[in-house]
Amino acid sequence: MSRLVYMNGEFFPETEAKISIYDSALMFGDMVFEMTRSYNKKTFKLRKHLERLYSSIKSTSIPISMSIDEMEQACLETIEKNEQFFEKQDEHRLLINVSRGPLSIYADVFGGKLEPTVVIADFPLKWTLRGMDKLYETGINAIITSQRSIPENLLDPKIKNRSRMFYMMANIEVSKHEGKNNWALLLDPDDFITEGSGANFFLVKDNVLYTPEPRNILLGISRAYIFELASELGFEYKEKNLVYNDVLNADEAFFTGTPFAMLPITKINGNVIGNGEKGAIFQKLISQWCKNVNVDIPEQIKNFNKEIEEIGGPTPYQIK
Repeated sequence: MSRLVYMNGEFFPETEAKISIYDSALMFGDMVFEMTRSYNKKTFKLRKHLERLYSSIKSTSIPISMSIDEMEQACLETIEKNEQFFEKQDEHRLLINVSRGPLSIYADVFGGKLEPTVVIADFPLKWTLRGMDKLYETGINAIITSQRSIPENLLDPKIKNRSRMFYMMANIEVSKHEGKNNWALLLDPDDFITEGSGANFFLVKDNVLYTPEPRNILLGISRAYIFELASELGFEYKEKNLVYNDVLNADEAFFTGTPFAMLPITKINGNVIGNGEKGAIFQKLISQWCKNVNVDIPEQIKNFNKEIEEIGGPTPYQIK
């Protein structure tokens, strides 16, 4: 018995779920995707993730016949079929991938039938969060990389796609820096801050939240939720172009991302931000997030990591 993966209307054991070597995803990195998480086993903002997925599908002209409602139902069915493999404290992490499918020049291999490839896998969230528990206390040292974000005029970053080599190159560069808790922070070709390699960026100055304007970034679901929380708590927020000096002189800074919600950034290129500790606004925002989803997110991640330490295994962020 093993976890089951949805593939084009059928379910397969995880070890047997495969796509063709002729799939456009492999040939061109031609795949759009979403990754979700649950709180208390209830998937967070699933519809928002699927709306962004279908926006990416439309932008890339993938000829999918599956409606967003059918996709949502397939996601829920995948969770239901895998629930038995998740321990009580586990959370669901859906990986939803959609490619154009096999390229037309290989149609004969498939008897002339060509269709998009739709894959939905359900993976325990805890493995994505390995080693992140300590970051809620120590904070991240954001490293500005020489690797730049791909600007909108070359490839729209609002299309969430699997062609993410520039993220990997930024991570490889950061992995060569000495010290701990180093995460990549990318600039665009005009030297404006964009995002981390899979995380949106915020800073706080004089009790106002700032985040890069949307042009050259992925519009994160967690990023949008920070706007909701800010409104709920009465904080002002603004989207604007930010440069390195803005971060250096900020009162606090943080990353947002689906798996971990929020993580404080306490240094940039080794230079202390604010007082070098997670800030008051960060703490108010994460506390409200925890309250809204009825989960102590930092404590949950700490418990996940205790469990993982007993099992052993690599962190997903080790690069060799």
